[in-house]
Amino acid sequence: MKNFRIISGVAILAVIFTCGSAFAALTTLPQDSSSNSSLNPIVAIFKKASTAVVNIDVEKTAQRRVSPFPFDDDPVFRHFFGDAFKDFTRSVPMKGRGSGFIVTKDGQILTNNHVVDGVDKITVSVLLSDGSKKTYPARILGNDPTYDVAVIKIDADEDLPTLELGDSDALEVGEFVVAIGNPLGFEHSVTAGVISAKNRSIHAQDVNFDDFLQTDAAINPGNSGGPLIDMNGKVIGINTAIIPYAQGLGFAIPVNRAKEVMGDLVSYGRVKRGWLGVSIQKVTPEIAKAYGVRGEGGAIIGDVFKDSAAEKGGLKRGDVVIEINGEKVKDVDWFVQKVRTLSPGSTVNLKIIRRKREHTLRIKLDERPNTADGRVKENDLKSGKSDQKGSEALKDFGIEEVLTLNNSLRRKYKIDSKTDGLIISKVSRDSLAAAQGIREGDLLQEVNGFEVKTPEDISKAVDKNDKALIIMIEREGSTFIVQVTKSE
Repeated sequence: MKNFRIISGVAILAVIFTCGSAFAALTTLPQDSSSNSSLNPIVAIFKKASTAVVNIDVEKTAQRRVSPFPFDDDPVFRHFFGDAFKDFTRSVPMKGRGSGFIVTKDGQILTNNHVVDGVDKITVSVLLSDGSKKTYPARILGNDPTYDVAVIKIDADEDLPTLELGDSDALEVGEFVVAIGNPLGFEHSVTAGVISAKNRSIHAQDVNFDDFLQTDAAINPGNSGGPLIDMNGKVIGINTAIIPYAQGLGFAIPVNRAKEVMGDLVSYGRVKRGWLGVSIQKVTPEIAKAYGVRGEGGAIIGDVFKDSAAEKGGLKRGDVVIEINGEKVKDVDWFVQKVRTLSPGSTVNLKIIRRKREHTLRIKLDERPNTADGRVKENDLKSGKSDQKGSEALKDFGIEEVLTLNNSLRRKYKIDSKTDGLIISKVSRDSLAAAQGIREGDLLQEVNGFEVKTPEDISKAVDKNDKALIIMIEREGSTFIVQVTKSE
């Protein structure tokens, strides 16, 4: 498994915190490239940009256990005194370091959220034009863990130099870029490289981001929050993450994402994001065929959260969203990103496929709640009669028995008393259905895009010539859609 590090003290995937000291914040060197220098454009870029790139020192007080006795772990000592001395603690300052860049003349600075999140003290060092340094205390105006972006503020007596924000969407793979930052404490270091790739995904701990720029410009701990600059001298990314022990693999947040949220961060201290209130899955070719979707792309609705905008607007499980506000849904990540950019209270037009027919819905977005966890506590299936016969239609696919819920089955599988419908009560151990994760106790919602409430509904949804089925199941409040193939 690949190890990712967020360059300021947060790590990704098999995560390692790489701060300078026990708490330090890692930063990626912002790449800066531009200018009219006949010898080396990077020289001109650095001269123009360096005074707007700042070093950020942070301090956090942590409680650490200390013992008045060096032998308190001795078993004889503990026999007489127990764990009483474990309560001795003291406050220990932990220091970290990162980078940032000034974006307004009055001292607003963009950096990574993980550089400044949870710290007690922030000090910003600014490089003056004469080569000297000046330090300022800073405060957080707003931060956004989703994009790992923060805006901090210093108060200076004069207008400060700034960096212009570019257009990261217009970037091409292979373009030259420059990074400036504070790697490992080496202030205002410069590295150069190219954009190696776009739309890279990193998912770990509290970080879920699908739009990173990848660069081979050298970045190291302490570079987090620093700018990645194009050859026109404009910021196109915020250096954020690295892969430990690798060379030429650094990641930056596209600056367009920061531009989307900066206004909210300054005005409200947080980002106000639109929220549909659904969980979604990728539309595979098999799902597209079963649900009557033509062409590529789309996102299939799994769960619809209770009292959400989606529920109020009429979205249902199994709906496939193919357009949002007239734009085709390219894939799941694109759809999530699109909704994120919309404001709470705005109305979206969704074109969906339901039961192989096209519909259009107008939905007014809610504001994404901080505790949205994507889980559903109850479903909306209506009650049905107990039926012990199950359905023969699914046996060839490894699902040997399906029963209509009754009170006995609810108690056995610990299912809410308000839930009705069908439950999978037996799965062949060596079947492909079992290999796909279907198991006893799963609630059966749909087969081949058709809602099933009784075993007879299953028979209508399955054709004897079907070699594969698309099954929608619910487990512990979450919905899954899987393909199962007929056993040979």
